[in-house]
Amino acid sequence: MDIPANKQSENTEGQGLLKAAWWIAVIILLSKIAGFLRDVVVAKYYGATMVSDAYFYAYQIPALVLVILGGVGGPFHSATVAVFSKLINDYSTKPENYVKKLFNTFETFSVILFSIFALICFFFPEGVMRIIINGNNTELLHKASMLLRVMSPIILIGAIIGLYYGILVTYKRFLLPNISPSMLSFGVIIVLLVTKGDDTGFYLALGTVTGAILQFLLQVPAVRKLGYSFKPSFDFFKNKNFNDILELLFPAFLSSTIGQLGIYVDMFFSSQLKEGAWTAFSYANRIFQFPAGMLLTAILVPLFPLFSRLVAKEDTEGVRHYYLKGLGTLIYAGSYLMVCIFVVRTDAIRVALERGAFNYDASVLVSDILFFITLSIIPYVVRDSATRLFYSFKNSKTPFIIAIYCIGLKVLFNFLLVKPLGINGIALSTALVTFFNGLMLTILLRKHISIGYKNLIINCLKILLTCAITFVIGYTVSFIYSNFIEWNFITGLIKLVTVGIFMTISYFLLSYIFKIEYLNELIQRIKEKINKGKNVEI
Repeated sequence: MDIPANKQSENTEGQGLLKAAWWIAVIILLSKIAGFLRDVVVAKYYGATMVSDAYFYAYQIPALVLVILGGVGGPFHSATVAVFSKLINDYSTKPENYVKKLFNTFETFSVILFSIFALICFFFPEGVMRIIINGNNTELLHKASMLLRVMSPIILIGAIIGLYYGILVTYKRFLLPNISPSMLSFGVIIVLLVTKGDDTGFYLALGTVTGAILQFLLQVPAVRKLGYSFKPSFDFFKNKNFNDILELLFPAFLSSTIGQLGIYVDMFFSSQLKEGAWTAFSYANRIFQFPAGMLLTAILVPLFPLFSRLVAKEDTEGVRHYYLKGLGTLIYAGSYLMVCIFVVRTDAIRVALERGAFNYDASVLVSDILFFITLSIIPYVVRDSATRLFYSFKNSKTPFIIAIYCIGLKVLFNFLLVKPLGINGIALSTALVTFFNGLMLTILLRKHISIGYKNLIINCLKILLTCAITFVIGYTVSFIYSNFIEWNFITGLIKLVTVGIFMTISYFLLSYIFKIEYLNELIQRIKEKINKGKNVEI
């Protein structure tokens, strides 16, 4: 049977996106490994102390721009992809003049706006840090203010990186946007290995700035090769396409900033807790983001431009198809990650970080926090998937409004949970707020498109049963191993591998037995590639 031309085009594009997702997953894995090595080095020299607390407090300000706003999936990246993907008709040729002018206008605007923010943080760091650090902790406040001044240039760099990410992804250049964040890690590692750290955190902050500069410089040649070079343009008011960017950017900017306010709320509450509490929370969150961030980026980065194009063509069936496939895959893989973290988290943290200034007590503290944060992994992928789809419909207002409600919930939950649970209360609060966010976005998505979740729900029930059995198997193997073999680095590493093998085999074997759709499709695709040398439809 002949396949219609438009369907063939969709199949080809879908197969290309699948291939891109696999490559992105590999690239992000390498980047995450670099981030892991950075954390190992930082933990060795600074442990979980007031100096490390001060750094993580101060870094959260430039990270707002570098990671949240300017990172892959951030407002600058998302707005650029949403607008430029509809203006560029031929990706194999140099951009037309009006496209280049739009690029230059956007970059000029970004430079002006974030230069102001960077100067504020440089000249008034203590005033900025007072917003998120309890005023009673003066020593922590002074240390964090000094480090913020050192890292203030990152605020300007991050905004430009976000624009460059967007352009590269629009042209389906997925490699650099996903590998360049590793430069931040390499900058920190190189500086700390050379200097051996210090008792103020200055070299840690200097390494962070060095890494951000390397990240920016890595993007420049690729963007210039596409035909874009920076020439200041102040066409802010007459350029309709620039107005389209602003219509997406500012609500998304506010939405991301509102989301970041939740982090600042956490920082304020944690500054009242014992020394090292916020460092432990930061490490737990980084460990959580290692697999979760890689998973989200690998699946959603190649799908987001497709969402935008399908919405522009009013292809609701295509939007529904790719959204459900992407979300289902995320839930399936995320559930596996969640059950693995529940079982092996303490041993993994000890093997990874327990050396130098980072001791056993710090490992246990991070492990407890990680347990509660991991509860948010499924709401996390649901929230981010729905948010991308809202952006494709040029609706960043709804995620913003939901985010505002989430800030209020964050304050309430922290107030109720921090006193009885300490830093673990902040982690549990994060999971509860993420669940509310994902649920509301999923419900409100209906005003744009009727998704139809019946098949997804059936598969999710199978995934839940698979997770429960896999957890029991993994916990049993771990318990038996611990009762017969004394823990040290080598035996801990062997334990991780042993338990991991049992859980992986169990999860995928049970998935096959229960006929979970996402595994069966993967197996079928591999069989087709081996036997017939061609891909099957996604």
